[in-house]
Amino acid sequence: VIIAHKGVIDKFSHLCDGTATKMIAHLSASTRHGGKNHSNKVLVGDVDEAIMRGAVGVSCQVNIGSKKESAMLQRMGQITSEAYRNAVPVLGMLYVRGENVNLMKNDSTKGYAHAARIGFELGCDAVKTVWTGDKDSFAAVCRGAPIPLLVAGGESTGDSKQILTMVKLSIEAGGSGVCMGRQIFAHPDVTGITKALAMIVHEDCSVDEAMEKCSL
Repeated sequence: VIIAHKGVIDKFSHLCDGTATKMIAHLSASTRHGGKNHSNKVLVGDVDEAIMRGAVGVSCQVNIGSKKESAMLQRMGQITSEAYRNAVPVLGMLYVRGENVNLMKNDSTKGYAHAARIGFELGCDAVKTVWTGDKDSFAAVCRGAPIPLLVAGGESTGDSKQILTMVKLSIEAGGSGVCMGRQIFAHPDVTGITKALAMIVHEDCSVDEAMEKCSL
């Protein structure tokens, strides 16, 4: 599945015809030029439009702890309501970032168990989350939300073994897959790293086996 904004889907979704690849429309947006409001993800589309343009699902983002958190939560609730009425799946992207982050004492998940739970309770069908550093803390994130959790890639490193090891550990801890951009698109071997990730997620391959078979 490829996640993109509506204009990209409108222009290129036909390339997925006859393949197993589908596209999800991301309905949230902000830019680096937004100044102090750059973390406020506004809606730039709706479910009906996304489907008309060729998407099979939608995604939206909330930054937990942002000054505009409440507005973003309301927008996510609006999208999940629209999607439910149209039987369209929703991927929630919930990040813990902002000046108002208030973590519980001894929270090994750094707020991400709470964030994933929020996505679940607001009606998301799956949630993109971050690797919390170890299997125990990531397992705690997974236990709190009985829906598929997809691990983000984080900053692009180009280190195949590091990426694949993180994904393997996340699956072992209860994760369901990946939701990555830069770790794939900026990788020296886009095809190889994509195949290796698929082998780990869908075929239960070891990291070494996936790297060997994909010549990484």
